[in-house]
Amino acid sequence: MKVTVFGATGVVGRALLPLLADHEVTAVSRSPREDAGARWVVADAATGDGVARALEGANVAYYLVHSLGSSDFEEQDRAAAENVAREAASAGVEQIVYLGGLGADDPDASPHLRSRREVEGRLGAAGVPVTTLRAGIIVGHGGISWEITRQLVEHLPAMITPRWAHTRTQPIAIDDVVRYLVGGLDEPVTVGRAFEIGGAEVLRYLDMLHRVAAIEGRTRVIVPVPLLTPSLSAWWLALVTDVDVRAGRTLVDSMTNEVVVRDDSIRELVRFEPMDYDTAVLRALGERARGKR
Repeated sequence: MKVTVFGATGVVGRALLPLLADHEVTAVSRSPREDAGARWVVADAATGDGVARALEGANVAYYLVHSLGSSDFEEQDRAAAENVAREAASAGVEQIVYLGGLGADDPDASPHLRSRREVEGRLGAAGVPVTTLRAGIIVGHGGISWEITRQLVEHLPAMITPRWAHTRTQPIAIDDVVRYLVGGLDEPVTVGRAFEIGGAEVLRYLDMLHRVAAIEGRTRVIVPVPLLTPSLSAWWLALVTDVDVRAGRTLVDSMTNEVVVRDDSIRELVRFEPMDYDTAVLRALGERARGKR
């Protein structure tokens, strides 16, 4: 099968590529590169440049693109989805597999989560069936949400936390994310459907900070401060992590929304036991120590 992967250089894309070794893979990046196991094509989904070439002959396209750090991320994500949808229809692509955002379809959701949901619709607007997997926090070395958690624990012996630290979420290991992504490939029952994916536990952000600290053998004092606004939270994250203010603000806005799996029907189709949070953390820390991804 011929598979095109948009977002192949991202954290999820790099984890996915080795699992597609049995297929003829075209990996898409915005700058030239050569890696074994895939044909690399230069393309920019947001502008449309090179997208048609990347999709030539493809049966399935993975869409792992987002513009989290851009000030106009909603506009860029909208344009990118439309460009890929249009060219996929022209190329005769049979299925698009999209990694979206977990959370209720709520008009009060954060701009980031609303954008993730809008992309679902725009990817399918040209007629190619879309399989959507909606995930919350992905725990894996290099992932921005995971890096915020790790760096907060490692950089601060004591920290203040805003109200979003008490929001519930369902973190998922990156290895489990890519297992679901591969499980939905060329699977007729998944085509045209949206699924929610999550790990084995529902946790508050505060719980995750405590668990990472315990795994690393650190003692951390965490003090809730209910008046810390999203803007101040973003600046705080930028001061103590390497996340820029714009990306931090976008993520903080999303952290106020509960993201928990309500429909686990995917587990009847892709059967395995998702990792618990501690195991996912240990794997992410091990990958960092080995310099992977």
